[in-house]
Amino acid sequence: MKNALLILTGFWVTLAAQAQEKWSLEQCVEYAVEHNISVKQTDVQARIDKLTLDQSKAALFPTANSQHSLGYQFGRSIDPTSNQFTTNEILFANHSLNVNADLFNWFRKRNTVAANNFTYEASVAKFEKARNDIALNVANAYLAALLSKEQINVATVQVQQSREQRDNVNKQVTAGALPELNLAEMQTQLANDSATLISARADFRLKLLQLQALLNLDAADPFDVLSPPVDSIPVEPLAELDPALVFSSAMINLPQQKINELNVKAAVKNVLVAKAGMYPSFSLFGGLDSRYSNAQKLLPVNYQEGAVPIGFVNINGTNYVVNTLEKVPTGFNKNTYFRQLSNNFSQNLGIGLNIPIFNGNQARTNWKKAKLNVESQELLQEQDAQTLKQDIYQAHTNAVAAIEKYNASRIAAVSAEQAYDFARKRFEVGLLKPIDLITNQNNLFKAKINMLSAQYDYVFKLKLLEFYKGRGIKLHH
Repeated sequence: MKNALLILTGFWVTLAAQAQEKWSLEQCVEYAVEHNISVKQTDVQARIDKLTLDQSKAALFPTANSQHSLGYQFGRSIDPTSNQFTTNEILFANHSLNVNADLFNWFRKRNTVAANNFTYEASVAKFEKARNDIALNVANAYLAALLSKEQINVATVQVQQSREQRDNVNKQVTAGALPELNLAEMQTQLANDSATLISARADFRLKLLQLQALLNLDAADPFDVLSPPVDSIPVEPLAELDPALVFSSAMINLPQQKINELNVKAAVKNVLVAKAGMYPSFSLFGGLDSRYSNAQKLLPVNYQEGAVPIGFVNINGTNYVVNTLEKVPTGFNKNTYFRQLSNNFSQNLGIGLNIPIFNGNQARTNWKKAKLNVESQELLQEQDAQTLKQDIYQAHTNAVAAIEKYNASRIAAVSAEQAYDFARKRFEVGLLKPIDLITNQNNLFKAKINMLSAQYDYVFKLKLLEFYKGRGIKLHH
């Protein structure tokens, strides 16, 4: 029994430890970078482009192919070893080895390798961009979850205050000092605050689910986040985040700009590849070939002259055989498989010239398309640079507005806190109606929520500028 209690206690301690484990932003980012599906897809594409690059490098070497066939033929056919018509059933085998090497093709293969190399480097940069994008999205979702958690804390305090006020009013109503209407108003306020707290908890759970989706975590898994005070989150002074300076840094550090630059270089090399298709190319070829047929089972080795009948002549009604002297084989060896391969062995070696004359204007069209693709990539590069600059200046403007909004909401929260303190004191001595106290309490709640929202909003906007500057996303020093 004692052992069972120890095991059960250990089980509950383990569950409690798991339930209390909370994720920091750094843990979330590291996990998302490793497990997010979008990041994995870009990694797979980078590996595919690496294989394409390796294959184009291997294409620089000569090609060699060996062909082997074994068959059975019957009916009227040609003996593959003697090239004579026959009706015999024949078992045959063919063997060949062919080699081909490009001598000159206007550097088509070398430019293909260069283009594929730039494409692969662009894919690596896309992988880095996907990692950065998911880090930014995780940071946004993480801060949204922190804000939602802070709203729960504010709503909890609101409920506690409303409950205390309801209990105090209930005592006064019981003593006959206040009418029952005041108690009903306080009970209504407590119910509304409780509903607000329930909504805040549900919103926090939704924020956690959104963050889990980015991390590619099972929605059923227990999950929570660390809650560093928003005041402790380090942010660079706005003066050090000048938009012109941030833009200059972003053009150097952000992967998207590297991607565009590499895509332009790849497109330029592909123009040379397409242009090479319009010019003649030279190649060197060679081959080995041999064959076997069971139609030639015996191979003559000795001959002697002999009379061989070639027809008949009719003289006065009598047929006379007409003979001719030919060498007639008198000795034979078995025409074995390897002997036939040796006797039928042939070789070839030569130089090939391929001249494109007319192919439906395909080569020239491909060349023109490749040049237009360069222009398209250059326009995309310019467009992305303009969009980046606009985004950075817009983010800076939003950050300025967010800081000003936070400062104003902080002053409003302080004023609302003072107003509520005054109202509560007046209410406690019977100089203020419950409905007026409720109004001041609601105003304070809204002011605190607005201040928190503005604070997290300006922190994220400054973090966004830091991200553009190349500092990454961090919530601690």
